[in-house]
This record gives sequence, structure tokens and C-alpha cells, in this order.
Amino acid sequence: MDPETITAAIANNVRAQRAHRQMTLDELAARSGVSRGMLVQVEQGRTNPSINTLTRIADALGVTVARMVEVSDTPVVRVVHPADVVTFAHGRASAARLLVGTDAPAILELWDWRLAPGDHHDGDAHPPGTREMLTVLEGELTLTVYGRSHVVGAGGAVVFSADRPHRYANEGEGPLRFVMVVTEPRETPDQ
Repeated sequence: MDPETITAAIANNVRAQRAHRQMTLDELAARSGVSRGMLVQVEQGRTNPSINTLTRIADALGVTVARMVEVSDTPVVRVVHPADVVTFAHGRASAARLLVGTDAPAILELWDWRLAPGDHHDGDAHPPGTREMLTVLEGELTLTVYGRSHVVGAGGAVVFSADRPHRYANEGEGPLRFVMVVTEPRETPDQ
């Protein structure tokens, strides 16, 4: 899918989700930690936000990142073809591909990550109750949560509380590929 289509979808979806919740730009800025100016640019389709920015906006609106990049309404069954997978470039040779996601009955996303040797991604804390599970398909992942690192090799899996900052890193010499599921409760415990 071309970047212009994705940028337009993000703009429409952020506007629609904010309007549905009767939130002002200032309220969304306060809840998401994203500046009002950046939100204006996103809603007007003038910028393609980073994964972290999009995640903060989606979390503040109570929807998935997948919902933010959705081009049309979700049917009962939705097949996502390879050409329709949204890819977020990360560094020179790394990328995160959001394969599919839903926000009903719970927020759920399926990601395919590739990190080149030496690359890492710092994930912001998600809302309380958010969990991530992943399996390493190739290479070796160094997952750091609360300053403690855990190494997961090919064929291994891990589950962790993602309601705190975390880092995925490829500290090895070869490519790293992992598939990740993010699940987030519809209602966070502190609401």
C-alpha cells in the first residue's frame, strides 16, 4: 500500500476516533503525550507519524495501531493481502510490519519484525494490562524490560507486561526476525 494512502487513512481515522469520543485536540494531546501541533499535522495528513507516536495516539483513543491505519471499515472476515500490509521502516535495514489487528472485543495486533545487526527499537509503555508475546523465527533477540535483559533465540518465545518501557535489540551478527502479538484490555484497570 502506498504511503499517501496510509497517511490519508491515519488522518481520517484519528479525526474520526477523536470526534467519536468528543475529544478536543488539547485533550488528545494531554492523554497521548503527543504535541497539539503534531496532532494537527497528523489529522491533516501532512506527516507520516512514527510507530511510537502512532501507538501513543492509538492508546489515548483506546484503539489499535491497526485501526489507525485501516483504509476502510472492517468486515466480519478480513483477509490482509501482502500488498496491504503496513510497513514501518526502522533504520536502514530494519522494519516492523503490522500484519493485522482488531479492537473488538479486545485490542489485538499481529506484527512481523526484522532488525538488522546492531539495530534496536525502544517501545513506549502501553496502557496498564497490556501484554506482548513473541516468538523468534531467526537470529537472537535481546529484550530489555525495566533494565533487565533477556535473550531469546530462534524457536524460543517470551511473554511480558508491556505497560512499561521496553527494548527489542539485535545484538547478534546476523539478521533477527520475530513475530509478536500485542493484546491490550478494552478498559484499562485505572479507568
